[in-house]
Amino acid sequence: MTALETNDSNLALRDLIAQKITETSEQRITFVEYMEWVLYHPQYGYYSTDQIKIGAEGDFVTSPHLGADFSELLAEQFAEMWQILQHPKPFTLVEMGAGQGLIVQDVLRYLYRHHFECFEALRYVIVEKSSALVAEQQQRLAKLSQSWGNLSWQTLEELSSESVVGCCFSNELVDAFPVHQLVIEAGQLREVYVTLDQDGNFTEVIGELSTPKLESYFDWVGVKLPSEIYPNGYRTEVNLAALDWIGAIATHLDRGYLLTIDYGYPASRYYSPARAQGTLQCYYQHAHHSNPYIHIGRQDLTAHVDFTALERQGELSGLQIAGFTQQGLFLMALGLGDRLSALSNPTSDLSLQATLQRRESLHSLMNPMGLGNFGVLIQSKGLSEEERGRSLRGLRMPSM
Repeated sequence: MTALETNDSNLALRDLIAQKITETSEQRITFVEYMEWVLYHPQYGYYSTDQIKIGAEGDFVTSPHLGADFSELLAEQFAEMWQILQHPKPFTLVEMGAGQGLIVQDVLRYLYRHHFECFEALRYVIVEKSSALVAEQQQRLAKLSQSWGNLSWQTLEELSSESVVGCCFSNELVDAFPVHQLVIEAGQLREVYVTLDQDGNFTEVIGELSTPKLESYFDWVGVKLPSEIYPNGYRTEVNLAALDWIGAIATHLDRGYLLTIDYGYPASRYYSPARAQGTLQCYYQHAHHSNPYIHIGRQDLTAHVDFTALERQGELSGLQIAGFTQQGLFLMALGLGDRLSALSNPTSDLSLQATLQRRESLHSLMNPMGLGNFGVLIQSKGLSEEERGRSLRGLRMPSM
């Protein structure tokens, strides 16, 4: 895959990566290194600059941008977790990858109004890698953080080991972790590297695996790859960073839950022979495509999440699986259907246009062809047998 850099690429970032390539002995870098730099370079990376990227004016929309309902339904689940954990104080929510800070606003407002005892016990920690997003969050939440002293920004390293009693959670975070890209060549598993062509443009070469962890990964998640059912040229991804992330969270969680919402599949579906080009997607101005070598530093790169890997790494790290479901079912079980029904009430004080817009947003949250098909994985740690026996509301089959 080769591409001329377009005028909207960040040329400083492009030149920096090109220099990194020329400085290596083999004149190449792994795709995971390339993805790390284009997304997270501290000065030029996609998530490090202060341009609008998320929401109606940006490159993509997430569930919180569709209104407060998503966050409020999450708050219902958090309140139940607090009850199951026997009303700890503090009850800590750790939001990892908080975007523009929409969820924290809506969760706190809802808990204050509807579960005040839970709100009183609350400590809210935001873990955010992007300094640009931290600045945006702190600006948005300035009044809240001044009037309510239990909101803070920390890194995972700054959290004390086994200090969290509550819930660590993320929404569309793991999909943006840098991934290794792999390809089957002559029946062998090989890795994709990024190099420069004669004109100085980024192009790909295929080489040996950069780490033995990639060779053992597929047996570990129960997939026989490569094998005769996979065609030559089959391409896919492995997210080793997600495994380190799970392990790090487990060291900080004493008692409570890890809630991960993202798009992805169990390993058996992720690595289907029919998904021969993998899941890597690029998002630029609300359009998606599959060329990561244009719009350098200006577009988002994502890959689907292998939820089987998160489950198995969690088990190795002391987490237990509470359940796995889809976002649509999860939100319906937490009351999304009741909210839809309430919009049909003629006493609603919403205008017709506002009612239709909210109904459309609620349907979008559970659309099985979109956000509703996101995976929701809940893992737990440190719960008693009685606490583990209490099923979480979001994992129960919703009444239709």
